[in-house]
Amino acid sequence: MVDQAESRVRDTSLARASATMAVATAASRVSGLLAKVLLVAVLGLGVVNDSYTVANTLPTVVNELLLGGVLTSIAVPLLVRAQQRGEREGTEYARWMITMGGVLLLVATTAAVAAAPLLTELYLGPDTRANAALTTAFAYLLLPGIVCYGLSALLQAILNVRGVFGTPAWAPVVNNLVVITTVVVYALVPGEISAHPVRMGEPKLLVLGIGTALGIAAQTLIMVVSLRRSGFRFRWRWGWDRRLSEFGGLAGWVVLYTLVSQAGMVVITRVTGQGTPGSVATFNYAWLLSQVPYGVLGVSLLTALMPRISKAAAAEDTDAFVSDLALGTRMSSVLLMPISALLVVAGGPLAVAFFSLGASDVAAADRLGYALAAAAIGVVPFAITMLQLRAFYAMHDARTPTWINVIMVVVRSALCYLVLATADPQDLVVGVTAAMSASFVVGAVAGQIWLRCRVGRLRTRSTLAGIGRSIAATAFGCACSIAAVAGVRGAFGSLGPAADAWVSLVIHTVVVLGISFAALALLRAPELKPAVDRLARIFRR
Repeated sequence: MVDQAESRVRDTSLARASATMAVATAASRVSGLLAKVLLVAVLGLGVVNDSYTVANTLPTVVNELLLGGVLTSIAVPLLVRAQQRGEREGTEYARWMITMGGVLLLVATTAAVAAAPLLTELYLGPDTRANAALTTAFAYLLLPGIVCYGLSALLQAILNVRGVFGTPAWAPVVNNLVVITTVVVYALVPGEISAHPVRMGEPKLLVLGIGTALGIAAQTLIMVVSLRRSGFRFRWRWGWDRRLSEFGGLAGWVVLYTLVSQAGMVVITRVTGQGTPGSVATFNYAWLLSQVPYGVLGVSLLTALMPRISKAAAAEDTDAFVSDLALGTRMSSVLLMPISALLVVAGGPLAVAFFSLGASDVAAADRLGYALAAAAIGVVPFAITMLQLRAFYAMHDARTPTWINVIMVVVRSALCYLVLATADPQDLVVGVTAAMSASFVVGAVAGQIWLRCRVGRLRTRSTLAGIGRSIAATAFGCACSIAAVAGVRGAFGSLGPAADAWVSLVIHTVVVLGISFAALALLRAPELKPAVDRLARIFRR
């Protein structure tokens, strides 16, 4: 009885922290979606958007290779352990991480800007349909953002360990608002971006590049202010830190993990770049849209769960570790399965409704919809895999996640080249996105097997039962939704692309989500109870 009571308290606490972040993250994702819609409206899904998309990816790539992957993967466990040794110990460790990380980021930024043409050539390759010169021009403007990306990840980790979850979740909203303002200014500025030849001083190019960089700078500034308000005072912390060897041992494997990931992204970008113009941007938008449910629910759950998993691992409390890991896996499935299924059946209508405006068209939006459906299949396996990898990091094991990632990237790359050899150029982006999803299924299975070998029994039966309930409820909801849309089309006939897309999107959203979650409630899925209780308290207030 005591164990059950403690479990209920942990579940309710998790739901409370997750709900707080979910609201902020939902606002971030909605504002981010609006920014993407506006970008497609003014740029279209063509060569200019391809070039901007690749250039906008480069700062995150360099940051991940040098620091970002290390911070987001192992900073929380290391900071938790330092904090457990005392407040002063935790503060000093955070100061040292900021000092060393800041210096590394400045050096990396300088080198990356100097090597911008080489980075562009690496990612695009010789056979791309994107414009290498325009990509390089954007890269010169966007690569200075490496410093802000790295500091943002580091400050978020420090804030989370200090119990501050709201500000890091709200900070991306500021970034998105700056980008939205940038797109509006871009639309108002006269002229156009020239691709033949590329002119670095064009007002539109400067507005889009500098405005995007200012967005991530504003996001970082918000977290600096929040950290100061939490009572943290930064001082330079130079010299050798005895925890450096511990940090470096983990960092080496995480950097290797990130190198493997980026090798996979090079393959994806090069293969997708050989499709029809706009394929790189289409893949990027499909991937980002498919990550919205994970960003709202999965990241919120993971962020709230990781300090608990880290503490259980540090205390060698295997029962609590397995309990939280199993709970996270089941909740990821129950909460994300209906939403990912919605994106599968409504991917086409959603893309046409939002991304066939302005400089885009229905054909390009329709291709984006198919890619989104393929990406959505991998949402739940992706969430489970991310939870498993963080569990290994909490156990001070950075080697196993790297090998799991190697397996995923090898499978993904092989499938991408298979698609390149067999698919038409216009269908290439859909095949590449499907390859990405398939690799996450392989990763989730490999991670479960590896965890079982490492910690013993993982309550796999209850986990599979939770996933099975989610699949059954979601399949029923999708079947009802498809039938409802077919009935409306049969009754009213052709409504035109835009009107049909909006009607279908509304019906799919209401029916899939309503029936799926109702079926889960009828099946008495225990993973819904913490979230339902939290919502009930909010409505009562």
